[in-house]
Amino acid sequence: MKLKNVTIHKYKSFENDQSFEVQDDVTILVGMNESGKTSVLESIAKTNYFQNDKKFKFNKTHDYPRRQKKAMDKSGIEPKAITCVYEVNEDVMSLIEQKCGEGVMLSKNISVTSKYDNDSTWETINVDVSRFIENKTKEFGIYSKALSDKLIELNNSSDLDNVISGYKDEKMLSKLELLKPYFGNKNGWENPIAEYIATKIIKPKLPKFLYYDEYYALPSTIVIEKLEEEELYDEELKTAKALLELADLSSSDILESTDFEDHLAELEATQAIISDELFKYWSTNKNLSIEFRIEPVEKKEKRTIINNRNQEEIIEVSIVEHVLYIRVNNYRTRVSLPLKNRSKGFNWFFSFLVWFKKIQEDKNSQYILLLDEPGLNLHASAQKDMLDFIEDLSDNYQILYTTHSPFSIPSNKLERVRTVLETEDGSVISDSIQEKDPNTLFPLQAALGYDIAQNLFISNKNLLVEGVSDLIIITAISGILEANSRTGLRSDITIVPTGGLEKVATFISLLRGSKLEIACLLDSYNDQRGKAKMEKMISSKIIHKSKIRFYDEFLDGYNKADLEDMFVKEDYLKLFNSAFKEHTDIEVSDLKTELPTIIMQISDILGKNFNHYRPANELVKLGVDKDFFSADTLDNFEKAFVEINKLFK
Repeated sequence: MKLKNVTIHKYKSFENDQSFEVQDDVTILVGMNESGKTSVLESIAKTNYFQNDKKFKFNKTHDYPRRQKKAMDKSGIEPKAITCVYEVNEDVMSLIEQKCGEGVMLSKNISVTSKYDNDSTWETINVDVSRFIENKTKEFGIYSKALSDKLIELNNSSDLDNVISGYKDEKMLSKLELLKPYFGNKNGWENPIAEYIATKIIKPKLPKFLYYDEYYALPSTIVIEKLEEEELYDEELKTAKALLELADLSSSDILESTDFEDHLAELEATQAIISDELFKYWSTNKNLSIEFRIEPVEKKEKRTIINNRNQEEIIEVSIVEHVLYIRVNNYRTRVSLPLKNRSKGFNWFFSFLVWFKKIQEDKNSQYILLLDEPGLNLHASAQKDMLDFIEDLSDNYQILYTTHSPFSIPSNKLERVRTVLETEDGSVISDSIQEKDPNTLFPLQAALGYDIAQNLFISNKNLLVEGVSDLIIITAISGILEANSRTGLRSDITIVPTGGLEKVATFISLLRGSKLEIACLLDSYNDQRGKAKMEKMISSKIIHKSKIRFYDEFLDGYNKADLEDMFVKEDYLKLFNSAFKEHTDIEVSDLKTELPTIIMQISDILGKNFNHYRPANELVKLGVDKDFFSADTLDNFEKAFVEINKLFK
C-alpha cells in the first residue's frame, strides 16, 4: 500500500491542521532548524512503528502543543494527532475480493486517524454492503431478495442471531452461521462489513514505519550485558542489538561462551554483506573495512550493602563485562580506529544499513522509511552518493526524509519537496512553489543554482564571456552566419556568462578544477584590478595568455572595444533604437567619437548608463537575418569565431 496524504492535527509545534501529499517514491521535507521537520516524521512513525517502542507512542504530556494543552485537558475529548490516507494496492484488493466478492470496496483510498490514546479510527472506507450481501448469499446458495433486505439492516452479530432464529431449515441455518465472522461487535463502527474489511484484511497489511536519525549510529564499544535488558532506551544499543540479530547471535549465547571465534565469524560474515552494499554508494574511500573483537573486561564497581551491624557500607567489587569492539581499518594508511573516530558520514551509512537490514529480513510486511537529516555530516559529493542510494531504495520503499542541505535536494525533482516553516500560529507545511520565506527557500535556491552552474559547465569546451547579453548576441550572430554557410562558433563550445569582468578569474579557477578546456572572449579592461587579477593567473600558469582574447583584437583602429563595437555603429543603433523606443532615435552623427566605445558614446548622450540586455534581447525578438546587418558587422564576428574555434582542441 502507498501512503498518499498526511494531515497533522495537533503535534508539538503543529497547532493547526497541516496536510501534504506524499510522493509514491520520495518526499523531501525542507526547512530551517526547529521548523518542525522532525516532528512530521515522528508523528507518522507513531501511527504504526515497526517495533513495540515506548518512544514511538503518542503522549499528551510530551507531544501535544503546550499552549493548547490546558484547554484540551478541560475539554475531556480524546484529541486527534494525525490522519494518514493510504491507497490500497492490487494485492490487498484481490484479497478483499477473495473474501468478500467483487465490487464491495468502492474506493481504493482509506484514511486512518491516530489519537493520543494510541487508538485509531477509520475515517474513510467506502464499502457497498448490499453488494457484499448479494455476493455472499449467492456464494452460499441462499440468495433471495427478502433475505438480502433483512441482512442489509443488520448492525452486529446479535442482529444476525435474531435473523437466524427465524429459520428452521438446517442447510439455511448452517449457511447463515457462515456470515457471523463478518458481523462482529461493531466497536463503534456504523458499518460491520467496513469494520471487517478494515480490521481483518487491511489493517494487518498497513505499512510499518522505520524511523532513523543520527542517534541510532553504532557505538565503538558495546557492553553485551546491556543488551540483555528487557527494554532498551539508548538508540545506539538498539542498533547494536540489530547487528547481533542480523548475525543470528543472541547476547546470552555470547555471555555463556568462553571462545568467541564462532561469534566473530558470524559478525564478519554479516559485515561482509553490509559492506558490499555500503561500498556500492560510498565512493569517498574504498580502502576501509570493519573489524570486530569480543573480549571479557574486568572492572571495579562500588556497591552499597547492609553489613552485619545493619549499617550501609560501600564496598568495591570486581565484575566481568563482555565488550564488543568495532573498529575501522584503512588498508592504505594501515591505521585502525574505533568506529566513532571515523567520519560521522561513514558511521551513518554503515549504521543505517545495519538498521535497514533488520527490516529487510521481514518478508511479510511492507515498510516506509523515515530518515531524519540523512547524511547530514557527509561531504557534498558523498551526499550525491546518498541520493543515489535513496533513489535505488525508492524502487521498493516509499521514503520521506528531512534536510536543510542543498546537496540533499535533487534539483531535477523539486516536485518532491515540501517546505516546513514555523510561524506565530505553529508550524506550516506547503509545496515549495507556495513558499515565500527566503530562509526556508534557500536550500532549494542553492540546489537549483548549483544545478544550473553544473549544466552551464557540462561541455568540455567553455568560452567565458562577461554577461548574458554576450551569450545572446554571440549565439544569434553565430546562427545567422551558419545559416548562410559562413563560420559560426563551434557547436561543441558552451558559452558561460560570468556576471562581469571582475568575476572571470574566479570562473577560470572553478572550471580549471574540473579539468575543462577554457577560453575567454572579453571587453577591454576598464578596471585595473580586473586586469591585475587576470595577469596574476597568467603568470601562475592557471590559464595561458593565448586563451584570453579581447574584442579590440578583431577590429581595425580600436585600442579598446566592447562586444557592442563588433557591430558597425549603424547596425547597433538600429537595435538600440528599437529596444529603447522611449528615447529619441540616436544617429551616428550624435555620437562623440573621442569616447572609445559605443556604449560610452550612447551613455554620454543619455546622461546615464543603460541596460545592455535590452538591445541583445531585441536582436532575438526581431528575428533578424543577414540582410539586417552590414557586411562589415558579419565579417567582424566571423573573424572572431574563426580565431576562438582554433583555441579549442
